[in-house]
Amino acid sequence: MKNISYIILFSLVALFSCKKDNYEAPASRLSGRVIFQNQPVGVRSDGVQLELWQRGFSLFTKIPVFVAQDGTFSATLFDGDYKLVRLRGNGPWIDNTDSISVKVSGNTQVDVPVVPHFNLNNVSFNKSGTTITATFTVQQVTAASGLERVNLYLGTTMIVDNTRQDASAEKVAADIVIGQPGTISVTVPAALASRSFMFARVAVKTNGVGEALFSAPHRIEFK
Repeated sequence: MKNISYIILFSLVALFSCKKDNYEAPASRLSGRVIFQNQPVGVRSDGVQLELWQRGFSLFTKIPVFVAQDGTFSATLFDGDYKLVRLRGNGPWIDNTDSISVKVSGNTQVDVPVVPHFNLNNVSFNKSGTTITATFTVQQVTAASGLERVNLYLGTTMIVDNTRQDASAEKVAADIVIGQPGTISVTVPAALASRSFMFARVAVKTNGVGEALFSAPHRIEFK
């Protein structure tokens, strides 16, 4: 009798496991951009996060979606209706926790509008010897926001920011004229001077805001 009970138990476990393994994996792709004035907003790689929520299931939990440094994001999902949320205090922009309704059906695209505290315009880079100089203009977007600083970061890969960099320079707000062209320079470290190229980005930081807004990475040829 005990042996029969074990056989029934094992059969039920096997049946349940088989059904569980036969569930289809999500196959639809939601992709998009975080934008300001229809242009993607540069951020620290995987430092900014959005959230997706889907009602109608017993387990109602968030689906985290990290934003890439070029302002793009993507997630593989089941088809259905979702709410996309911009998290409070997570990003170099004004908080807006209003959710965005997204209907995912196959490959779906959506842009997420934001209003940054400050923006960077007319960013360019110049190399002279072992010195890299960035030219930029800080644009104030939100009148009540206070400028903290501007940074220049150099890195050996295209992923470069304040946490992934090999050299950096900083200018504080007192040395920056908002709305006027400014410059910031950094010296290439001796250990990296023999490289054939590096990548550079400029970042603008707002007082009291954790994340900075970044320019696109720029490849600088050394040879």
